[in-house]
Amino acid sequence: MATEILLKLTLPLNRGEVGVMSESACIFCQIIRKEAPASIVYEDEQVAAFLSNRPVNEGHIPVLPKKHYVDIYEISEDQAAYLFKVAKRIAHAVKEATGIEAIRIVQNNGEDAGQVIFHLHVHIIPMKPLQNQFRRELDLRTPEQLEKDAEKIRARLAES
Repeated sequence: MATEILLKLTLPLNRGEVGVMSESACIFCQIIRKEAPASIVYEDEQVAAFLSNRPVNEGHIPVLPKKHYVDIYEISEDQAAYLFKVAKRIAHAVKEATGIEAIRIVQNNGEDAGQVIFHLHVHIIPMKPLQNQFRRELDLRTPEQLEKDAEKIRARLAES
C-alpha cells in the first residue's frame, strides 16, 4: 500500500482541468479519511498536519484544511487565518523538535507555482544552513519594479 501511495504522489494527476481533482482521488483527502497511512502530527475538526513522505528536510510537514479546497482562492479568509494560525503553532514545534532555527513556510497555488497536490496546503519546511536555493542575484528586482507591482496589488486589495 505504501508503494501505491508513493506512486499516486509522483505520477501525473488525472484531472480534467489543471488544478481540479476529485476528493475521492485526492491523496490528502484519503489521509484525512484514514484511507491512506500518514504520520499525523496534528489534527482537529478543521485542520490536519502530517509528515511529508517526500520531505525537503526532516520535519517537513504539510498543514491542510480537512475540507477539500483546490487552492487559496477557494477558502474563506476566516478559514485561511485559522489554517495559518495552526501552521504557526506547528512551525514552533518543528523548530523545537528538529533544533533547526530556520523554517520556510510555503503555499503554492497552481501548477505553474509548483503545486503538485491540488488540495490547499501550507508547507512547514525546516531549512539547514546554506540551503537557501531560492535567493539568487538574477531574481532581484529594482525598487521601481517592486513599487509598480505593489501599486497593482494595492489596487486589487482596495477593490475587494
